[in-house]
Amino acid sequence: MPQTAVSVPSDSNFNFLPLMYFLPYDLIDKCPTLRSLPRCFGDIASSDRLIDVVMGDAFLNEIMGAVSALAFPHFGFSGWKEHYTGFFPVWQLSYALPLWATLLEEVTGWGLQRLFLIPRSEEIPFFEPGFIRETIGKIVKRGIERENLQPILDAVREMPCDEDFERYKTNVRTDFYRKWYHTRSKRVQTVSLEECMKDDEHGVHYVEDLRSSFEDSFLGEDFCLQFMSTLSEKDVAILGLRFEGFTYEEIAGRLGYKNHSGVIKRIQAIKREFLKFEGRQKR
Repeated sequence: MPQTAVSVPSDSNFNFLPLMYFLPYDLIDKCPTLRSLPRCFGDIASSDRLIDVVMGDAFLNEIMGAVSALAFPHFGFSGWKEHYTGFFPVWQLSYALPLWATLLEEVTGWGLQRLFLIPRSEEIPFFEPGFIRETIGKIVKRGIERENLQPILDAVREMPCDEDFERYKTNVRTDFYRKWYHTRSKRVQTVSLEECMKDDEHGVHYVEDLRSSFEDSFLGEDFCLQFMSTLSEKDVAILGLRFEGFTYEEIAGRLGYKNHSGVIKRIQAIKREFLKFEGRQKR
């Protein structure tokens, strides 16, 4: 007897679970919410708590960012996604989750209905990284063809907008990164990069520095953006929360650390990387 399809609303985050299970381990490991979800789809489907997690904004934000990072390189533009702003058309296209979920199912058969056919206690293994890259390349190519996006991509390539493509020194880019990485906050007064890495109580110290606050000058913003572009997504998130004035304990809770000591270790590692980066810039 044929299996009856399970009805799921088209706007449900559940439709993106096949994309989550298709992500490589190293990308999943950088996403606290995605990492917290079991590899057994039956465990999610039978748990109200886990269903709430999937339906939450944290899940949506992480799956969007992760899939976008996989899709962006296949559009044929140089550099990383982080070299552009959210105004860049290809940046926005890379976030088209409903399109990528649909095409993933078309190309591989890996869709939500397939998940419902998996035995409830069976864990879903990770796909091979090479297969993931090859498949994402295929679905991006098919998406470009289906949506007739090539003329748009050609126009973007021929007529770049300075605000979208200039790597560092534009007000538009600076404002975008402030919003994207939450370096401005209504919650508390923002602090400089030096201050966010200084905490006498936990033994985290920053050496004397003659620079003015990163939030006080355009040169400082430019320097800060250059440094942050060298960091991992997790470290950028930690810095962003420290910029907003969150404590180590609060950051640990938000990013999935067991306790605040893990956050302190990352701050210390960031400090060391910052000193190296600053030394290179002075040469």
